[in-house]
Amino acid sequence: MPSIEVLIFAPLIIVAAYLIFGMSGFGSTLIALPLLAHLMPLKVAIPLVVVLDCVSAFGMGVKLRADVWKAEFIPLLPFLLIGLFAGAYVLLRIPPQWLLLGLGVFVLAFGAHFMMQRKAAIRLPRWAAAPTGILAGTTSSALGVGGPIYVFYFTARGATPDQIRATVPAVFTFTSAARIAIFTGLGLFNTTILMTAAALLPVMALGLWCGHRLHGRLSRNQAERVIGGLLLLSGASLLARAVAG
Repeated sequence: MPSIEVLIFAPLIIVAAYLIFGMSGFGSTLIALPLLAHLMPLKVAIPLVVVLDCVSAFGMGVKLRADVWKAEFIPLLPFLLIGLFAGAYVLLRIPPQWLLLGLGVFVLAFGAHFMMQRKAAIRLPRWAAAPTGILAGTTSSALGVGGPIYVFYFTARGATPDQIRATVPAVFTFTSAARIAIFTGLGLFNTTILMTAAALLPVMALGLWCGHRLHGRLSRNQAERVIGGLLLLSGASLLARAVAG
């Protein structure tokens, strides 16, 4: 059975994470993983969140499928797959303390980016799908997070907010399903992880429902400031934990 700390705090973390996801189309793993990492090893937290992400992203992707930007989504897929395998290798080989440190730095960097809300004037060429896909796939498998990279890429390719909110879940559906297959082959799933994920599905659904209800009531800038503040706090706590050993 999961520990008492997991039973108490994991549902609260999942509600908050998927409320953000329902509002913006990304951010669930950025919120969930740094906080869950205080309750369990990353090699447990990442497979757990992958299962939840697969279900939530599929449901949201179906709901918003009309706005999926297929012309930019499809070219990413083969490069994402390369990165997913590379990240799984890193997850197995790198010591947990270094993974925590890497996740903390990643989360802090994007938290600062969201808080400053500086909109990049960069316009990426089509060939950028290759390095972007490999990088995002690697961080998705190794650290459990890739959403901000997708958002940056689609924004720099000229996507509208509605296209981003629909296309990022479509990417998550692909990467989550692929990671489930890869992690299963590597033996990273066990009965406890699957039982915990199943128990958290209703809580995830509640968070998504609340997020859909709140979508439109907060501007994108306001939502990004909320995400940024949460990321700064969770990223700093992860760094402190990694440094303290």
